[in-house]
Amino acid sequence: MSMHSTARRAWLTDAPVLMVAVVWGSSYLAAKGVTTGSSVVAILLLRFLVAVPLLGAVTHRAVRRLTGRELRGGLILGLILTTIFLTETYGVVHTSATNAGLIISLTMIFTPLAEAALSRSRPGRSFLTASALSVVGVVLLTQGTGFTAPSLGDLLMLLAAVARTANVLVMHRLPAVKETDDAALTFVQLTTAVIAFALLSPFTGTAPWHVAVTLTGGQWLNVLYLAVMCTLFAFFVQLWAVRRTSPSRVSMLLGTEPLWAAVVGVALGGDRPGVLGYLGGALVLAGTSWGRRASEQPTAPGSPPGPDQSARDTEGQSPGDDLLARA
Repeated sequence: MSMHSTARRAWLTDAPVLMVAVVWGSSYLAAKGVTTGSSVVAILLLRFLVAVPLLGAVTHRAVRRLTGRELRGGLILGLILTTIFLTETYGVVHTSATNAGLIISLTMIFTPLAEAALSRSRPGRSFLTASALSVVGVVLLTQGTGFTAPSLGDLLMLLAAVARTANVLVMHRLPAVKETDDAALTFVQLTTAVIAFALLSPFTGTAPWHVAVTLTGGQWLNVLYLAVMCTLFAFFVQLWAVRRTSPSRVSMLLGTEPLWAAVVGVALGGDRPGVLGYLGGALVLAGTSWGRRASEQPTAPGSPPGPDQSARDTEGQSPGDDLLARA
């Protein structure tokens, strides 16, 4: 096979994955455009009432094969996922789409650090430096044009990044779901989230049916975009791509999500981070990119597995992990 043909095939695989990163980056602006503080739970419920039946139509056979133990594992992960959805969506209501996309990227730093803590190993110097750079970037990013206290939305996005980290750690340490079909597990988790949103909706603001009838055509397009493109399209592209390329390559391409969040937020959302904000955003992108590369460096022979090895061990085990850690 010629180099030209190989490069073309790689691009045909990479392009849909890169599109997922673009779609996810734009999801913060889409959510912000349709959600208010009183309609967060209602919008989440409407979004997943669209996505879950469509997913169920193609996963029903795999779902029927799940054991009771696997269902209980999916329920636990579904409750964590519900927390992620709530903190991210409430967060994006109270901060800019640019801030939301960049702050949530700290998950790439938090996860290896948490892995290192659990394995009682010390992160490498490069990774710690990259982590510090990312934290400084977030501090600058949340200040905008001057030094002030971070907004409620910024803090909620930080909490969402912690929740995403918890989701990845639990998923890879929960024996019940280690061999579970990805699509079936996704269905169980999203169904759990739908049930949770339905139970919460009477206590959290505007009723879902009232929100549904008051949405404009453009707002319904946003809801459908979040349900179809940011959930179903993203999940199935990952399942397709991870079988045709390496998990590391898929992870690298999806790691460009915060860049696209910033581009979409500034170009389409009218975000104006200010000089400090732009500098902070650049530091976050540099720090998370550096941290990702540092976490993939091989450990020295005989040394205990640190976050570098943990990241490689968990990376790609479940193609749906990135989806399941997203709102």
